[in-house]
Amino acid sequence: MENHRMPTVRPLEEADLSDAFEVLRELRAHLDKDEFLSRLERQRAMGYYLVGAYEDEVLVGVMGLRPVETLARGKYLHVDDLVVKAEERGRGAGKALVAYAEAEALMEGRSAVFLDSRPEVITFYRHLGYELHASPSMFKQLR
Repeated sequence: MENHRMPTVRPLEEADLSDAFEVLRELRAHLDKDEFLSRLERQRAMGYYLVGAYEDEVLVGVMGLRPVETLARGKYLHVDDLVVKAEERGRGAGKALVAYAEAEALMEGRSAVFLDSRPEVITFYRHLGYELHASPSMFKQLR
């Protein structure tokens, strides 16, 4: 069995954004780089930030985090856009990113971590102790 270290996880800086875009394209193929940067700038104004998982100085996974407070749920951290490069999956980057989110939430005094999940990765999140939320999400496309 290969002895493998956990990836290093840290907030991303401006210099990391080109690499982050390349990783995020695996999940958000509809975005070009300009639209990615434009959306990122608007989301940052509301507290959103990107975190990266690094293997030997190479970015292998990216996750967006946003602090939220609602009347229903109180203060929590919402995970957006968690993606690990296809060839790197199963090596600990996803687990390291989720652990980072949980530590951030606790450090910020938040009661929970929420996330949306594609059906094919629900098992991954369940393995980490996450449960399906009883309240289904709904939306209406306006344009």
